[in-house]
Amino acid sequence: MKIGILGLGEGRSTMSAVLASDKLELQRVCDLNEDLCRKRAKEFDFHHYTTRYEDLLEDAAIDIIAIYTPDHLHAQHIKMALEHGKHVVCTKPLIDDLSVANELLQLSKKSGKKVFVGQSSRFFEPAKRQRIDYEKGMIGELVSIETHYNADHRWFLGKGWSLSASFSWLYGGLSHPVDFIRWYLPDIEEVMGYGMLSPNGKAGGLKNPDTMHFIFKAADGRIASTSGTYSCPVQPTQRDSEMTCILRGTEGASQADYQELRYAITDKRGEERIHTFDHLEKYYFRFEGRTHHAGEYQNYLEYFVSCIEKGETAFPDLREGIGTIAVLHAMNEALKLGRPVKVKDILGKYGLKGLIKIEED
Repeated sequence: MKIGILGLGEGRSTMSAVLASDKLELQRVCDLNEDLCRKRAKEFDFHHYTTRYEDLLEDAAIDIIAIYTPDHLHAQHIKMALEHGKHVVCTKPLIDDLSVANELLQLSKKSGKKVFVGQSSRFFEPAKRQRIDYEKGMIGELVSIETHYNADHRWFLGKGWSLSASFSWLYGGLSHPVDFIRWYLPDIEEVMGYGMLSPNGKAGGLKNPDTMHFIFKAADGRIASTSGTYSCPVQPTQRDSEMTCILRGTEGASQADYQELRYAITDKRGEERIHTFDHLEKYYFRFEGRTHHAGEYQNYLEYFVSCIEKGETAFPDLREGIGTIAVLHAMNEALKLGRPVKVKDILGKYGLKGLIKIEED
């Protein structure tokens, strides 16, 4: 299938992914910054670029448009792609305004085109192995989940856009571990959390919390937690992973350590195993050391194409992506109010009742 890419910052990884895939063909790329277009053209020896999104939309050969623009533009860019009969891949966080969610859902249904959320963390090797073992019943019945994403992102303070009031690590960072939680506990009912702006973040000019801890309750009573710190040093990778998902079950437990390409499990037989995937480092990390993890993008793009070809739904789809945004909104409200917030109240506010299956009180 032929694909067009909008946004060549993060879209750099997508260019690498598509050009290395035998399931996709890169048709054209687009960015408002023509210098960046030229830079990518030279880097990948691919010279079909434009600075007009309309050129992608009007290209009848393009089957899929992949969107990697600033968060506040996602909804409009998704809408335009659907109106032009394109399937859509959109990076996380999916949208920043739930008031447009129903319009997107209706437009996707009317157009018959699929929208897939590029939650890349699900498609990284440790997380993939963890999911396979979970579905095999290797840890028994799931009891609880613990996730975190702690990273020394003080270098973001040098980027002007990170200092705007619209930039939030809750959406830009915690959307990864929250997606892990919703992958296993999709029906989050209530969330409570606390956050603060660290001394480093405050000195650097950040406007929103960069240090946060949350607890989640699912509709069936199971619980999960997540944490995120973004303006402080982190532990050595031998001691801690920047991003981790721990599943605790009735008969075992498993832990996927994201960037370290490491997975551990104590299974229902009592066997303890640690798997490392260093032999896949060059597949996943293609630029400047362990950054720009294009292998994940290749995995999820090829998965999306396979689902389109089979007429199946690729997850996370538009509904699931909107549900995750509702959970993130509830988390944000909890920070402001200092009390638990019910996700159904967020959904009801935007006419999205029923998007997440939550028992009525």
